[in-house]
Amino acid sequence: MSQLDFIVMGVFALLVLGIGMMFTRVGSRNSSAFFEAGGATPWWINSISLFISYFSAGTFVVWGSIAYKSGFVANGIQLTMVFGGMLVALFIAARWKRTGAVTAAEYIGKRLGKNTQKFYTFLIMLHGLFTTASVLYPVGKMVSVATPLSLNTCILIIGGIIVLYTSAGGLWAVLVTDVVQFVILTAAVMIVIPMALREAGGMHSFVNKAPDGFFNFFNAEYSFGFFLAFLAYQTVYIGGNWAYVQRYTSVSNERNSKKVAWLFTLLYFVSPFIWMLPPMLYRVINPTLSGLQPEGAYMMLCQQVLPAGLIGLVLSGMISASASKANTTINIMAVVFAHDVYKKAINRNASEQSLVQAARFFTVLFGAITIGIAMMVPMIGGIVEMVLATASIAGGALFAPIIWTLYSKRQTATSVISASLCGLVISLGLKLFGGRMDRVWETALGVGIPIIVLLLWEIYYSLTNKEAAPHLLQPITVTNTENENKDAKAQNQFGMKVIASAIAVVGAGIAILGLVATGGTVALCTGLIITVCAIPLFRVAKN
Repeated sequence: MSQLDFIVMGVFALLVLGIGMMFTRVGSRNSSAFFEAGGATPWWINSISLFISYFSAGTFVVWGSIAYKSGFVANGIQLTMVFGGMLVALFIAARWKRTGAVTAAEYIGKRLGKNTQKFYTFLIMLHGLFTTASVLYPVGKMVSVATPLSLNTCILIIGGIIVLYTSAGGLWAVLVTDVVQFVILTAAVMIVIPMALREAGGMHSFVNKAPDGFFNFFNAEYSFGFFLAFLAYQTVYIGGNWAYVQRYTSVSNERNSKKVAWLFTLLYFVSPFIWMLPPMLYRVINPTLSGLQPEGAYMMLCQQVLPAGLIGLVLSGMISASASKANTTINIMAVVFAHDVYKKAINRNASEQSLVQAARFFTVLFGAITIGIAMMVPMIGGIVEMVLATASIAGGALFAPIIWTLYSKRQTATSVISASLCGLVISLGLKLFGGRMDRVWETALGVGIPIIVLLLWEIYYSLTNKEAAPHLLQPITVTNTENENKDAKAQNQFGMKVIASAIAVVGAGIAILGLVATGGTVALCTGLIITVCAIPLFRVAKN
C-alpha cells in the first residue's frame, strides 16, 4: 500500500469517528435518545442499518472465502437471508413493535419474568461477544493483509475506534455511521468489479476458466438440505436477534417495522450477486490459495488490480461495513445491561444521566472483551468455522423460543428456558464430543431441537388448558413526555442533516480521488453519482 492509501483510510476513519462523536450531545439528552433514538427513526435508515450490520458479519472473509473456493455456493447460502427476511417482514417485525418494548430484554422481563430475563441476558451477552469478535477478526485480517501491521494490532486499533464512537452517541451514532458506511462500501465494490473483470480477461474468459460446478448454488458440503436448515436459522436470527429487534421497535409504528424488514429483503436479494463477484474472479486470476489463505482473497485482489489511493478506499469500505456489525451488537448489549440490569437490579432510582453513563461504561467493557476474543479466532480453526459453529449451536436455542411467545399465550418461563437449554446442551455436546458432523444436521439440530421442545410444551399446555396470566400478555405501555417527543423530532432532523452532509462529503472525496488516481475514471463517476444523491436528502432533512 502507498502513502496515499493510508491517507485515504485515515480521512475516512476520521469522518466516521467524527460523525459518531457529533451525537454525543444529542444522544445524552435522555435514555430514550441514547437507547432507541427517540423511538421514531425513519424506517429506511433502520433498514439500511440492519442490512449493513447483517451483511458485514463476515461478508468479505467468511462468505468471500467460500465464494473463492466454491463460487455461487456463497450466493446460495446468502439467499437464505432473503427468504428469512421475507418471513420476518410478513410475520415477526410488526409483532415486536406491538409489544411496546424498547428492547427484547424488556419484553422478556414483562412476558416471562425477571429471572428469565436475567437468564437470557447472560446467554445473549456470551453470544454477542463471540459474534462481535467474529466481525473484528475479519476487519483486522483485511487490514493486516494490506499493511505491515500485525493482526492483533489491527484488531486493537479498529475495535478501539468502534467503541469510542458507539459509547459517545448511542443508537443514532450507530444508525448514521451505518448509512455512511453503506455508501462507502457500495462505492468501493462498484469500483473493484470492472477492474477485476479486466484482470480476469472479461466475463467470457472468467466463465470458461472457472472450475467445474463453480456456478452451482449447492455442493456436497453446502447442499440443498443445508440451505433449508440455514433458512430456518436465518429466520429466527433476523427476527429474534436483540440487536435487530431494536431496528423494528425504534420506528414509529408497526407498518414501518414491516418496511424495515422488506427493504432488508430487497437489498439482500440484489447485493450478494454483486459483492461476491470479486473473490470469484480472483479464483480465476490466482487459483493457488489454500488453507486459511482464501480468507484474504478479497484484499489480495484489490492489491493486484487497484491503483494507489483506491486500495485505501476499498479497504475503508470493508472496514466500515464490518465495523457496522460490531457497533450494532456492542450498542444493544450496553443498552440491555444499562436499561434492564443496572436500572432494575443495581440502581432502581437511576437518573437519565446515570443510565447514559452506565450504557457508556458497558459499551467500553464489552468492546474490550470482544477485542480479546477476536485475537483468539485463529486458535479455533479460523473464522468460517467459528461463524457457522456459533450459528448452529446458539442461534435457534436463543431466539426461536422468544419469537414463539409473540404468538403463544401458553408458553411460560419453564417451557421457554427448557427449550433453550435442550438446544444449547445437545448441540454443544454433539459439537464437542460427537465428531465432525455434516453441516446439514449440525444446523438443523440447532434450530430443530428447541422448536420440537416448544411444540411438545404447547401440546401439553393445550391439553391442560393452561395460559399465562392475563397481565403478562398485555403490551407494555409507552409514555413519552412532550419534551421527549420534541427531542425525538429534533434528533431525526439533525440525523438526516448529518447523513446528507456526510454522503455529500464522501461523494466529493471519492470523485477527487478518482481524479488523482491512475485509472480512476470509475471512481470519479461513482463519486459524482453519490454527491448528486445527497441533494434529495438535504430536502428531506428540512421538512
